[in-house]
Amino acid sequence: MLAPLPHHDYRTNIHHTLKKKPLRFEDLQEFIACYNPLNRFDRKEGWNEATNPEGRWRKFSYEQIIARDKTSLDIFWLKDKSLADLDNLPEPDELALEIIDNLEAGPDSFRTVVAALE
Repeated sequence: MLAPLPHHDYRTNIHHTLKKKPLRFEDLQEFIACYNPLNRFDRKEGWNEATNPEGRWRKFSYEQIIARDKTSLDIFWLKDKSLADLDNLPEPDELALEIIDNLEAGPDSFRTVVAALE
């Protein structure tokens, strides 16, 4: 039998933008602690259906993964609050500005990559 495969869901209900709220090293501290790079056999699952349904670190058995449609490792178990509570979405102008910020930051990111390759 294969060991359970750990998964960490950082995407659901976490929102970063390239300019106003970029991803920082501090944002990944929970993941690093759960990942436990010094002893991968001592990883602790944070998710529990009864006591912590919002836990981001969850283990899946090989059987659970193979039973999934198309055997995808793109696994979600947390509910996206923005889809469940449409009354609490940001204002349209705020969403539009976030889209503009991301689009404007894109070329700068590509320039940084090109400069690093030279």
